[in-house]
Amino acid sequence: MDTLKLQFIGMGIIISTLVVLGVGMSNAQNLSPAPAPTSDGVAIDQGIAYVLMLLALVLTYIIH
Repeated sequence: MDTLKLQFIGMGIIISTLVVLGVGMSNAQNLSPAPAPTSDGVAIDQGIAYVLMLLALVLTYIIH
């Protein structure tokens, strides 16, 4: 019975060690910082203009 208890303790130690090492290795990546945004707002303005033109087209269609 003592042998079985020691085996469970040994397996618990081995598994916990592997889990701790696995967690440590998952954080080992060195991620580079994100690149600076290259948009100067022109794309956002153009998108808003397209939405407003589509809204005007839909309203014109509904009114006529």
